[in-house]
Amino acid sequence: MAYNPYDLTQHAPRSPRVRLGGFVILPRMLDKCRAELQGKAGDYEFGCSLDRYFLEFVGIDAAELKTEVAKGRGDGELLRWIQTHARHPRLPHEIEAFSAWHERRVPMTPEKRAKMSEIQSSSPASAAREDIGSWFDLLDMDDHASFGGKV
Repeated sequence: MAYNPYDLTQHAPRSPRVRLGGFVILPRMLDKCRAELQGKAGDYEFGCSLDRYFLEFVGIDAAELKTEVAKGRGDGELLRWIQTHARHPRLPHEIEAFSAWHERRVPMTPEKRAKMSEIQSSSPASAAREDIGSWFDLLDMDDHASFGGKV
């Protein structure tokens, strides 16, 4: 069987830390969208709450982006499309601030802390990990563990 980079039933999407045009989240979101278009998203969801942070920040509609992704455009082409069609064009320092904040973002409310604890404790191997502090830490650990990696 040939390797399909967008078959998320076989491997995880890119880490939310990976950047495109300075934006975190975007490459992962594109992976999930491409996988969904192929019917290979597995447990991953395009347009989830993490994706919405990016979509709202730049002012792009998820359905419009999905239409562009369906045209088979590469990451660079999609970045240029986003930059051209964003209702909220962003300056480099805004993009850097957005990305840096998300890389460090931790649960800010008791409900969000409980949600993170619930997700982490659902995996016996990760429940004892004390180095999982941010949402990105949790996603990276969960992606790794979901495909057989040791946590």
